[in-house]
Amino acid sequence: MPPRFNVPPTTRALLSILVLQSAVSFAIRYPQWMTGADVVVPYITLVPSLSLIYPWTFLTTTLVENNIFTFVIAGITLFYGGRYLERAWTPIEFAKFLVVASLIPNALTFGTLVFLFAITGNMHWTLTSINGTIPLQISFLVAFSQLVPAHTVTLFRGVISLRVPRSPLIHVLTIIILSLTTILSSASFFLVTNAFMTSWIYLRFYKTTLPDLETSQPSILRGDPSETFAFAEFFPDPVRPAIATLSAQVYQVLVTAKICTPFAQQDLGAARSEAYGQRGAGGAPGGARAEAERRRARALQHLDQRLQAATTGGSKPQAPLPQAPPASVHVQPQPDNQPTMLGETSYIPDREDDKN
Repeated sequence: MPPRFNVPPTTRALLSILVLQSAVSFAIRYPQWMTGADVVVPYITLVPSLSLIYPWTFLTTTLVENNIFTFVIAGITLFYGGRYLERAWTPIEFAKFLVVASLIPNALTFGTLVFLFAITGNMHWTLTSINGTIPLQISFLVAFSQLVPAHTVTLFRGVISLRVPRSPLIHVLTIIILSLTTILSSASFFLVTNAFMTSWIYLRFYKTTLPDLETSQPSILRGDPSETFAFAEFFPDPVRPAIATLSAQVYQVLVTAKICTPFAQQDLGAARSEAYGQRGAGGAPGGARAEAERRRARALQHLDQRLQAATTGGSKPQAPLPQAPPASVHVQPQPDNQPTMLGETSYIPDREDDKN
């Protein structure tokens, strides 16, 4: 029997829309493209001078690819990245993230191209098509940097080893280089930079975090103030102090303008405790769950002792109950010959004396 791919509903819908819209765009553009004409489809893709009467294109244009190379990359990104994020979050939170990561970068790029036309008078800017999954690609990488900041991706049997928070910057540089060729349009540069900032700001300050009922630590209800998700963490070590200083000044300006709300002290303490617990647990999935189970077993043991003492009254004190065995999390081993698309991943915990 062939293996069944368990694809969550939102990710499945994204893949279906990508295939449908890209096929429609290709069918419309192909006859004119064979004659050498540059054709745009303004009612599916976002074109500044033509798409204002089609407001839905600010969202639909994200799931339209114009060539086979970008289409394959988009399919892989949505399939693997969408499955991971939709399961890590809820489908509703994942859908919110998709809307923010698509709508805002497209609107900012639209305004940038109109501004360039206003100052240069070149119609090329307003006829440039704004389309493709570039905003989602960089946004997924930013989200991975938040969820697994201490993991390393190893490619080609160890030839390339890359920490996850370094991948967004490499992706941005790659898109900038490709935008200078015919593979990507000139709007790609603005899309990737706007989406990079938009996704980080949303995850850092605005995304709602559901309470974790299995841990005793207070939950962070909005945003992520952890030090591992600071903006400077995306950059190499030599320039990180300068980036940290600049981002801190920008943050103070945003707080003064009441655009961003500063984090409360209990949120900062909870973020540090959560990061320390993940380092102590080796970063393995379920480490916090196992610790919660151990605490629950100890609490139940003390409760049983008190109940028995209250029942017996002044009788002979009861012997202490045997301690419950600590809960453990078993990870099902995967076969060695199972192929992977993104290479191997490993966890490298940060040392206590490491200063980022």
